[in-house]
Amino acid sequence: MVETFKKPLGKAAGLMMAAALLGATTAMAQTTTGGEIIPLYAKGAVASLGVPESRDTLETGETMIFNVSEPTLEVFRPEAGSTNGTAVIIAPGGGFVGLAYEAGGTAIARQLAQRGVTAFVLKYRTIKSADDAMHMPEIHMKEMDAIMARARNGVPEQVPPFAGEEHAVEDGVRAMSIVRQHSAGWGIDAKRIGFLGFSSGAFLAANLAIGDKVSRPDFVGLIYGGLRTPVPPDASPAFIAGAADDEFTPNDPVQLYTAWRKAGAAAELHIYERGGHGFDLKPKGATSDHWFDELIWWMHSRGLMARAKR
Repeated sequence: MVETFKKPLGKAAGLMMAAALLGATTAMAQTTTGGEIIPLYAKGAVASLGVPESRDTLETGETMIFNVSEPTLEVFRPEAGSTNGTAVIIAPGGGFVGLAYEAGGTAIARQLAQRGVTAFVLKYRTIKSADDAMHMPEIHMKEMDAIMARARNGVPEQVPPFAGEEHAVEDGVRAMSIVRQHSAGWGIDAKRIGFLGFSSGAFLAANLAIGDKVSRPDFVGLIYGGLRTPVPPDASPAFIAGAADDEFTPNDPVQLYTAWRKAGAAAELHIYERGGHGFDLKPKGATSDHWFDELIWWMHSRGLMARAKR
């Protein structure tokens, strides 16, 4: 079902949902976008939500995906001969309720592929949506109340796990395993696989960055995400970005950076005066418009954009 929203969601509509309105088998099948779809698990290997997956088109043109039971990776390859050996798995935001698949996924993937990076958009599992135009389950409304209260009082407490976060992390681990396992066939250096997350996707990326070493990315991008502790000294090097006027996680980028540096792990922090929650690639006339360029510069500085040696 495709539905065009006639009005924006309210403030309490959802942490990454609000941003979206503003931001195993390995068989492959061609898509109309030129990507390749890779299921993360064999059919029936994970429990279904019991409702069909749906895609809604917002007035902004964004595609929101709800009720994801069958997670996938969509591959975006650089042009022949331009692959540099680095790969990035992208996790869109959406509060673990929906996925802002275009602005926080495929648009980023295309930009990375143009720069020689093999990009993968992760469609991870979500929780079951309410069967109405708002798609807001009650549990997420309660989560939003807690997030908003935390943003107002400025207390740097760790954000409790979201409903659905556990399954999303499992999917992130699985995605890392698949990309590493097949890296040689894709022209990827198995030691140059990163994970870039937006909003709820950044929480997912942070979980992987401080989690099991086998599935830990070689670097991560945490874009308007939230605090996750404790951080081990060998956590994935992190590029952290957010905006001072973010109404949901205004202080978290600094807290993330502080936690990384306190542990002795590598991190770089960018706080923009304006940009809100969900600035992705849409120009806003603010310095946040340049976050992607700064990510690429950071990757250059770490030797991730140079062609990998064979």
